[in-house]
Amino acid sequence: MLNPLKNEKYARLAVVAGLIVVADQISKEMVQRFIPLYHSISVIPGCFNLTHIHNPGGAFGFLAGQSPQLRQVIFIFASSLAIGLIFYFYRSTPRRFVALSFGFSLIFGGAIGNLIDRLRFGKVVDFLDAYLGTLHWPAFNVADSAITVGIGIFLFHLIFQKLPE
Repeated sequence: MLNPLKNEKYARLAVVAGLIVVADQISKEMVQRFIPLYHSISVIPGCFNLTHIHNPGGAFGFLAGQSPQLRQVIFIFASSLAIGLIFYFYRSTPRRFVALSFGFSLIFGGAIGNLIDRLRFGKVVDFLDAYLGTLHWPAFNVADSAITVGIGIFLFHLIFQKLPE
């Protein structure tokens, strides 16, 4: 017999991760279609732009100077490993830790969103460009945002040993 609570847990993973992947891919498609590469649209002057760039490396341009073939192998392997580990952690998370499972779902969806870019283009499309004066954060995307929020939830759980149920 199927366990409805277990099905609910996996439905949450599918819905949250699926929404992240869809939002990520649609936003990247819109950026590629309407903003030329290396061009910006000011959204909040002096603070936030939409800037179309491609990141061949990892976070903060990690390995961007390596050969495209090496980057492709490393990042596809690392992304696939991360997706597998996050799924394992998700499966192992007790049902009562809803917020933690939500965080893992965000990471899972974000990892899939960026993996799709790596498989399609060999690089990731970034476009969210936050800065304040001369302080500039590297451009990122919806998938990166989901991963960051998911990791924040996970760290909160680790530090405080539990999340609100």
